[in-house]
Amino acid sequence: MSEVVLVDGVHNYSNAQDYVPPKSKEVQEHLKWFTGLKLGLMMHFAPESQLGICESWPLSNGDADWSREDIDWTDDMDEFKQQYINANKTFNPVKFRPDEWAKLAKDCGFKYLLFTTKHHDGFCMYDTKTTTYKITDPSCPFHTHKYADMVKHLYEAFRKEGLAISTYFSKPDWHSNYYWCDQFPEAETRNVNYDIEKHPDIWNKFVEYTHEQITELTSNYGKVDVLWLDGGWVEPNNLHQDIRLGEIVEKIRSTTQPHLIVCDRTVGGEYENIITPEQTVPDAIIDVPWESNITLGDGFSYRYCDHYKTGRTLVHKLLDVVSKGGNLALNIAPQPDGKLPKNGVDSLRQLGSWLKVNGDGIYETKAYKNTTDKNVVYTQKNGVVYAFYLFDEVPSFFRTVYLTIDKPVKRIELLRNHQQIPFTQNGSTVEIHTHDINMMEAKYSDCFQLFFE
Repeated sequence: MSEVVLVDGVHNYSNAQDYVPPKSKEVQEHLKWFTGLKLGLMMHFAPESQLGICESWPLSNGDADWSREDIDWTDDMDEFKQQYINANKTFNPVKFRPDEWAKLAKDCGFKYLLFTTKHHDGFCMYDTKTTTYKITDPSCPFHTHKYADMVKHLYEAFRKEGLAISTYFSKPDWHSNYYWCDQFPEAETRNVNYDIEKHPDIWNKFVEYTHEQITELTSNYGKVDVLWLDGGWVEPNNLHQDIRLGEIVEKIRSTTQPHLIVCDRTVGGEYENIITPEQTVPDAIIDVPWESNITLGDGFSYRYCDHYKTGRTLVHKLLDVVSKGGNLALNIAPQPDGKLPKNGVDSLRQLGSWLKVNGDGIYETKAYKNTTDKNVVYTQKNGVVYAFYLFDEVPSFFRTVYLTIDKPVKRIELLRNHQQIPFTQNGSTVEIHTHDINMMEAKYSDCFQLFFE
């Protein structure tokens, strides 16, 4: 493993010196393409959205101290858990329109979808044959809807708009009797509640169950670009929780998805093809594939009185990520009725408007340099450097911008209108003369294209 700091159960990679690249040339090429997409729309959606609480985690006694703060209607946790589990019986998101979600995503500049097919609570948002705890079962009112197999219709709609597919799947399954087995005392942690070495037969059934679900998702739902596996504590070195991941991944790659990128997040090794810091951005450039998953609101799941990041905040967050070489998976949680929250959508549209002007400096770019330049971050593509100047507040007409560039600059243009900008260069210091630039026409930032000899 690379140097890792554990924060709230999530690995925050401060370097990636031990990253293991995929062996397959086809996977390597697909990974290179995927990391150029830069912006993905992440979505946590499940029956628990009706309760307006944290997804899955309140079911885990070992995580109660931080995950149950919104459970204010009862002190009886057994009662609460049953209410949570039974939320599938009232889940009916009749306003769900996959085509509208996909069109919105494309219009706002997103290039791929990262959707929760199953979170730790075990509820499947697709038509699996492995369990009745699923959106297409008669126990769920939504099962009669024309879009009942939500994963199927989402994937079709997003592919139609030209977006890639990243499939979120939870390795732990707290609803499965092969993981939290009811013949043993109640689980006190997020881990399996029995000794796997003493009960390998139960664990092997869980492995078979998990393999079958992963096979369904990568066989029945068209091309999957990324298999995004959550629940990093399910791994061989932790209580022998070995789901034989390599076995199922190589089987899939040899049959239906030879290009498949795998993100066995926080585990390391050859199946963590993408590093995934959560709710944070690394301090400096990471020169291996990585993706920050960050929420638009306060959390990953739906909250009735959520606070959404502004368009300006989203733009600056995206620039922070992309200038360090990463992708941003931006999470919005749908409402229980299947609509996307208006205030959140407004912020996404602000981000999309900015990308329509500045996207050339974002998509398919690479990191250029770590910088200490005030309010400036850099990207590069095809021999051109993009210097983004981030506005602190409402921009003015006159503002001096200094860049640190280690080679002679031939020409500088303003990206939004291709206006040629006067500048002087003294060694590695480039001073941009902004007196002819109307920064009031820009929003959240301005971008200078630097061309060289």
